Amino acid sequence: MEDLDRRIVELLAADARLSYTDLGKSTGLSTSAVHQRVRRLEERGTLRGYRAVVDAEQAGMPLTALISVTPVDPAAPDDVPERLHDIRELDSCFSVAGDESYVLKARVAGPGELELLLARVRAAANVTTRTTVVLSTPWEDRSPLATQSHP
Repeated sequence: MEDLDRRIVELLAADARLSYTDLGKSTGLSTSAVHQRVRRLEERGTLRGYRAVVDAEQAGMPLTALISVTPVDPAAPDDVPERLHDIRELDSCFSVAGDESYVLKARVAGPGELELLLARVRAAANVTTRTTVVLSTPWEDRSPLATQSHP
């Protein structure tokens, strides 16, 4: 990736709402040149989208859990991600090395909802689970290219 493209990605990773004009000022490029570069970054898949970052606690889902899953039948097809994709409480699905096959990140309203979610995950994917409840989140969702500022 070119240095200017990397800088644009860094800036957008830190604040996806930056205008093309602001990106141009920060990179020394014209607004139209920045627009073209951003469009190419999107077409290549370097920039895959823009999103709102929602405070899960304020949205009524304050409990975060990491759920490790292992297939009950190791010979069964590896279709866990497909089986669990539409469960809205599951935020992420990571294929991992180690004893488990996948680690899921879940957000729920409380312990009772987590218990119900675990039953749904086990039934939908025919897996066993091992769950870790997150106590606090000092930071998350950092882009590897975003410049970080500390208070």
